[in-house]
Amino acid sequence: MIADVSNEFADASHNCWAYVVGPPGSTGQIGMSDAGEPHGSAGRPMLTVLQHSGIGDIVAVVTRYFGGVLLGVGGLVRAYSGGVQLALNTLPTTERIDYALLSVVLDYHAVTPVLRLLPDYEAELRRQDYAADVTFDLRLPVENVVALMARLTEATNGQVLFELETPASTAA
Repeated sequence: MIADVSNEFADASHNCWAYVVGPPGSTGQIGMSDAGEPHGSAGRPMLTVLQHSGIGDIVAVVTRYFGGVLLGVGGLVRAYSGGVQLALNTLPTTERIDYALLSVVLDYHAVTPVLRLLPDYEAELRRQDYAADVTFDLRLPVENVVALMARLTEATNGQVLFELETPASTAA
């Protein structure tokens, strides 16, 4: 992405950039570049705006054609951070939710109480199998898994088995 913009605007004086990989506010994977501007006048201010935007998995590139030092370092900081803020104000966003797949095995007498609990935990019933026992395959937000498992254990007096699969990410 950064290289694509830099190549597209290769004739620009500066293509400064910053990125945050991960959830909003995370600092595990970040990067920035002043791209020839005075140290700390472009990349760092852009990164600060991104980190405080409440948006994760984001990259920003600000292209500047006019060179020189007429703006001064303070002016550059305002220009680059302001450019990112202006873009963020019009950015369409999508909430990303990490989902887990949970298989639940229970007795027939627990079916109705369990089915009534699922909406409270945003659990989607993906498959039902009625054999010697009942098996429900559920998809639900990762953040709700522990609470649902505790509630199902309580509702079935401990007569429930769980199998948790690796979470999958999806934009909601």
